[in-house]
Amino acid sequence: MARMQLNEQQMDAVRYLDGPLLVLAGAGSGKTGVITQKIAWLIEQQGIPARNILAVTFTNKAAREMKGRVRDLLDSSKSRGLRVSTFHQLGLNILRLHYRETGLKSGFTLLDEQDTLPLVKELLHEHDAEHVSAVRWQISTWKNMMLTPKQAEAAAADQQSLHTALCYGAYERSLRAYNAVDFDDLIWLPVKLFNDNAEILQRWQGRLQYLLVDEYQDTNLSQYALIRHLAGIRQALTVVGDDDQSIYAWRGANPENMLQLKKDFPRLKVIKLEQNYRSVSTILKAANALIANNPHLFEKRLWSALGEGDNIRVMQCKDEEHEAERVISDILVQKFQGRALGDIAILYRGNHQARLFEKALRQHDLPYFLSGGQSFFGRAEIKDTMAFLRLIANADDNAAFLRIINVPRRQIGSATLEKLGAYANQRDISLLNACGEFGLNDCMDARRRGILQEFHDWMQRQQSKTAELGAAKALTNLLHEIDYMAILREKSSSETVAQRRWDNIDELLEWLQRLQQDAKNEPHELVNHLTLIDILERQDEDSDGERISLMTLHSAKGLEFPLVYLVGMEEELLPHRVSIEEENIEEERRLAYVGITRARRHLIMTLARRRRRYGEWMLCEPSRFLDEIPEECLQWEGEKQQKQVTKETGKAHLANIRALLDNT
Repeated sequence: MARMQLNEQQMDAVRYLDGPLLVLAGAGSGKTGVITQKIAWLIEQQGIPARNILAVTFTNKAAREMKGRVRDLLDSSKSRGLRVSTFHQLGLNILRLHYRETGLKSGFTLLDEQDTLPLVKELLHEHDAEHVSAVRWQISTWKNMMLTPKQAEAAAADQQSLHTALCYGAYERSLRAYNAVDFDDLIWLPVKLFNDNAEILQRWQGRLQYLLVDEYQDTNLSQYALIRHLAGIRQALTVVGDDDQSIYAWRGANPENMLQLKKDFPRLKVIKLEQNYRSVSTILKAANALIANNPHLFEKRLWSALGEGDNIRVMQCKDEEHEAERVISDILVQKFQGRALGDIAILYRGNHQARLFEKALRQHDLPYFLSGGQSFFGRAEIKDTMAFLRLIANADDNAAFLRIINVPRRQIGSATLEKLGAYANQRDISLLNACGEFGLNDCMDARRRGILQEFHDWMQRQQSKTAELGAAKALTNLLHEIDYMAILREKSSSETVAQRRWDNIDELLEWLQRLQQDAKNEPHELVNHLTLIDILERQDEDSDGERISLMTLHSAKGLEFPLVYLVGMEEELLPHRVSIEEENIEEERRLAYVGITRARRHLIMTLARRRRRYGEWMLCEPSRFLDEIPEECLQWEGEKQQKQVTKETGKAHLANIRALLDNT
């Protein structure tokens, strides 16, 4: 790959080594190229071995792209050992090397959200899914803020906060008893390790001769603490970010970390990248005018040398169905004129807006990809079924055990599981194997010990049946044996929903059957195969393909398209109703800014006069953000356009009358 031609500011960012550096990189300003070229320059021109450089970002996709670009710039021998990873992958690597020092044992289990929600539900003795989710979210927030359960208890302002803090303490004890960590622990535990163990911290700082951080504005408090530790006294650090694109406050991102950077690193230099290589000038003029209404940590103004471009079209629609019809009709015209479908994206504030666009696209046989939609393997019923298969294949799979120990309910509560986990840790065995040991009699009553023994023996029988019948047939029998359909009915809002979920399981079982016919695979091989399929399915959004992209504004960050439809430009949609009520308009404005700056050549905004909410039609107001965009950037279509035509016609009539009067 040829090296990109750097402008003066980009070149300064690549070559600056006199201290810590903040690269304030506006949308489309070539930040990834700057990071990758700086890595190549550090290796080739500064003689820093690749293994002593670490680059950190937020997504696997970004990490893969960054590493791939560096490899294209350097000989493979020079780039060997380069570490480019996500924050969470970095944290996991640290924990794997230092698990003992963090109180973990070898082979600890990583629990995802679907694994931890049932645990919180059990600890709360609560069946309200919304409340359980809120408590789990609060625990995550506390961890990101690096607050211990004791600190959360001390800070509790009311009984509900205290109850949540106590649940946090029980949650942490359960994780340690299971020898498990959650995703927040992947950052917080390494931070605590570095706080408490100066020797280990010095070892890590000694390995790192240079640290680069991408999307810095998205860091939370614990991620920033990890960066600060790793940078150390050497302060050989470049961070790249844009406070105007900070749109993840709801998950803990703290754009004020940019301001904190100046306080913690007094020698910090700031270089602004303001030339945009993505969008035409009209789009940037609209984006600049919009975001100027927000207060700024650092002032900047994007500009482009790509020409003026067309005005932003604003389609006014009667209702949400008319909106979908107009957008799809416009796409059909674009296709007829030779526009590739892969050039097109439909962006919206909330996932619920996608349904009518999907319906219209299907009706016209237009292929599309729904980014952020739930994957097949992400469905609860599929995760349950896969957990049974995983535990059959591997008795040491603690995450699978925890998922299905109470499917169906076996009256195994969190206290019993905590005792089981402590016993398993002490014996250095898995939770399932611990269920079959007589030593459990010393730490729990006979009834609970009997239930666990029964589950252990039942799983051993399932292993034997699987060896005899094959995975698909054995799993089918298992699900009928526990009457899983009754469990689905209990968890579903209707019989139709329950049946749809059972149909998903049927699809998985048929898939397993086909895999077994193609090759006599062992259960663990089937699990590995399906896990790989799951990973590839979730990575599918990376593929280009000739498909229209549908995605939320949050999902669209970092992407670009020649033609963008930004739909639902109305009050209570963008900005969102909750943000209006909480007076948090600034982040919504940043979200709109991100949406506008995804467009390279053409941007079309839509709004509806009314929408159906809670079964009733509600009148809609145009988004305040439309008023913040210069009128000369917009071309209105619909009601406002007609009013403008009428107004211009009226002016022409008056002019004609005046002319006639003047001539008489």
